[in-house]
Amino acid sequence: MQVKMSDYLAQVKPQMKELLRLLRQEFAYASVLCTDVTGTTYRAGQRQISVMDNRFNERGFVVRVYDDGSYSEYSFNQYEDVETLARTITDTLKGELRMLKELGIAQMESPLIHEEALERTMAGEVGMDPHEVSPEEILAHLKRISDAGAAHEGVIEFQALAAFTQVNKLFLSEQKELLQSYAYAEGMETVIGAGNGKQDMAYQSFSGLKGAEILEEMDGSVELAIAFLRDKLNAEPVKPGMYDVITSPEVTGLIAHEAFGHGVEMDMFVKERALARDYIGKQVASPISSMKDGAASASEVSSYLFDDEGTLAGDTTVIDHGTLTAGISDLLSALRLGTKPTGNGKRQTFERKAYARMTNTFFAPGEDDLERMIASISYGYLLEGMDSGMEDPKHWGIQCAVALGREIRDGKLTGRTVAPVTLTGYVPDLLKSISMISGDQKLFGGGMCGKGYKEFVKVSDGGPYLKCKVRLG
Repeated sequence: MQVKMSDYLAQVKPQMKELLRLLRQEFAYASVLCTDVTGTTYRAGQRQISVMDNRFNERGFVVRVYDDGSYSEYSFNQYEDVETLARTITDTLKGELRMLKELGIAQMESPLIHEEALERTMAGEVGMDPHEVSPEEILAHLKRISDAGAAHEGVIEFQALAAFTQVNKLFLSEQKELLQSYAYAEGMETVIGAGNGKQDMAYQSFSGLKGAEILEEMDGSVELAIAFLRDKLNAEPVKPGMYDVITSPEVTGLIAHEAFGHGVEMDMFVKERALARDYIGKQVASPISSMKDGAASASEVSSYLFDDEGTLAGDTTVIDHGTLTAGISDLLSALRLGTKPTGNGKRQTFERKAYARMTNTFFAPGEDDLERMIASISYGYLLEGMDSGMEDPKHWGIQCAVALGREIRDGKLTGRTVAPVTLTGYVPDLLKSISMISGDQKLFGGGMCGKGYKEFVKVSDGGPYLKCKVRLG
């Protein structure tokens, strides 16, 4: 089923074209991004049932102009008439630039954007339009899942969540007219339980360019969530040290995200805050490993036609058989660095600045299988479940909180589990230790990514199973 285009964007399009015509009389470049994002989150548990708007819902505009060697932006979500708006934008941005000069505050200079004529439209597809399913039906479905999970012994709470989002964006400049409408769905099953003298939680996540059909996927995972919780409740502390490990696709994605996801965001190259800038063309990982990022690299929650600066979606090979080949960039960083933009300019909302951000970040599959990988380890762990991660792009330190480790001894899983598990290390050491890669892969898009402690956007990450050597604690 095709996603319906936004009536609102169709309505304001002629006015925004006129706004650009007026602004071009005053500025060497002008563009406008128009956004109309709608979505609803449904949650059902044993103690709570709720329906609320998604956190990314928005309707508004951001104008970017070029004047006297630098770019300025102006965002708004209401206006009376276009001529008055054009005067307000012009007076505000020229006045701010004049004030900065009077105060002696230098602006970061950038080359003028030169665009080729481009007109594109994209409408996504979903299996079942969530708007055609009543809120009562969705909540009843989630409550059935919650009740099935809560019926297990030792379960304190079982919550089921489903969120449906439709993204509509229109980008206009003198040369470009780009329109996209797509939808994605997210699901989460969270279980809290007690046993073995302690309390813990586990979850299963679901995501994709999907609609209400994601509810059916969630039906079959209640037992998996319960089993994972029990494994955590029966887990012992891990003995700190270096181990041979196999990372599940979810943990592989966490490593990709933290190691050479943030580390190759090229606005950090401009600010000289990323060590990766000096390692382009050099070996940073095992020769059997490759890593990609791009809205056009995979089909998940961060797949789109164009980014928030009007650059078409990219498919970037970040690591090619162990060699760091490229970073990911927003448009202005690419202009300042003299590189081609990769389609990674993303905003949290129309009111926020565009940064170089990850989209779908993942390790490419290899040629091994999980059974052979397990059989190759004399003593180590199979790591499963992503909790959180941190990285230091300037010094290549990494820390990943993993939910569970399954002991491997003499090439076999013993049934013993350890938790919690923290994976730490120096990024090149970790990546160069990769010795086996499975042939399958999976991406996960149920979470968000912040730039530091803010600027949250949707991303996905994942990959195959990796065998490598890491420090656990």
